[in-house]
This record gives sequence, C-alpha cells and structure tokens, in this order.
Amino acid sequence: MTKRVLHVVTNVGHYDDPSHPTGLWLSELTHAWHVFEEHGYAQTLVSPAGGAVPLEPRALKFPNYDRTAKSWRGDPGKMALLQNTVGPDRIDPAEYDAIYFTGGHAVMYDFPDREGLQHITRAIYERGGVVSSVCHGYCGLLNTRLSDGSYLIDGRRMTGFAWTEEVLARVDKLVPYNAEEKARQRGALYEKATLPFVSYVVTDGNLVTGQNPGSAKATAKKVVEAVEGNASKERG
Repeated sequence: MTKRVLHVVTNVGHYDDPSHPTGLWLSELTHAWHVFEEHGYAQTLVSPAGGAVPLEPRALKFPNYDRTAKSWRGDPGKMALLQNTVGPDRIDPAEYDAIYFTGGHAVMYDFPDREGLQHITRAIYERGGVVSSVCHGYCGLLNTRLSDGSYLIDGRRMTGFAWTEEVLARVDKLVPYNAEEKARQRGALYEKATLPFVSYVVTDGNLVTGQNPGSAKATAKKVVEAVEGNASKERG
C-alpha cells in the first residue's frame, strides 16, 4: 500500500511586531517533499486554520533559496497547495504513516496549542506511526500529551532550532519564547550539533527531529527509514 505523510505548515505571517514578516521556511517543506516523492509516498498539507500559508521572506533569498524551493514556486499546482491547505478537522490520522512538522518562526505562534494537531499527532504516535519535525517544527510537539497525560517528548531524545541559532540569526529579541528551553522543561533530552546551522538529526524510536533548515533532507530520509522499518515489522 502507498505510504502517506502529513506535512504541517503555518498560517501565521508575522511576529508579534507586524512590521517583521515571517512564515513557512519553504525549503524545509520542499526538501522533505522531494524525498518522500522519490519514494512514492502520498503527501498532504495541513495547517492549524486551513487555507493559505505565508512564506518566510528570508527563506527566498540566497543561499536559502535553492533548486527545490525555486521549482516549487515556479509550479502553479504546487503553489496552489499552499493556498488551499486543509484544517485538522478534515484529517483522519489513521490514514497516515507519518506526520512532519515544518518550521519557520511563524510556527512558534500557531503550532503549540492546537488541539486538532495534537489529536492527530497523538493518534499517529500511539499506533506506532512516525512523528517528525524540522527546525522550529518541534514547537508543534511542545504541548502534545499522550493518552496517559505525559508529554510526548518527555524522556525522548530530540533536537530543533537551538537558542544559539536564534541569537546568531538576530531574532532572539523577536521570538515569543525560547523553544529549546521549553522542550527541556517538558522533559525532552534535547541535543544539538557542535556547530550551529549544520545538518543534525536525532532519531529516537518513532520520533525523528532535525535541528535547522539544513537538516530537512536528512530528516526526511530518516523518516523514510522509520516508516519502512515499521512496514517491515508489519510484514514480519
């Protein structure tokens, strides 16, 4: 059967200060999409509110704006997907083998407290599906609890955009909170690469997380490994 991946994208277009735009970091979606596409996976875009997805302007500038992102922006069909995402209430978690939370600072606002997204994530995770995120996407996991009331990330090895990287990106005064700190507060065994902005991925069972935009492709490949591993177990 065809494997299915659910990509989670943001609806937010600016920081608390409206003069500072943000949105989806496009390559974090396109790199992963390309990997999943190569493996024949069916893919769906969901957002907290459904509808249009703003793009992070900095992600559309060199060196962040690469071949896969350019190809996506030049494809009317793909761009239409970003204008017409579905809401969580239209998603049946049982249909998906993995969920992948994309990033961009915008997700810090609309990912953490969406019960619909939490329900989907919990359902996929508890039946052995793969839960994954890249960069700020792990904000979507910060407040997700399992059926026993514990945090999904409690006691799990994981990574995500580091506070050091916020400072180096000069947005530490703009972001609404320190995501790395919040992950640790929820019991996560947070890890990061020795150097900032290099690709770094952590796999802990069916939880796969990537640290920053440069980690998207590697994260998606690890998601595929986890999904295929689950499939092998089912066949066995």
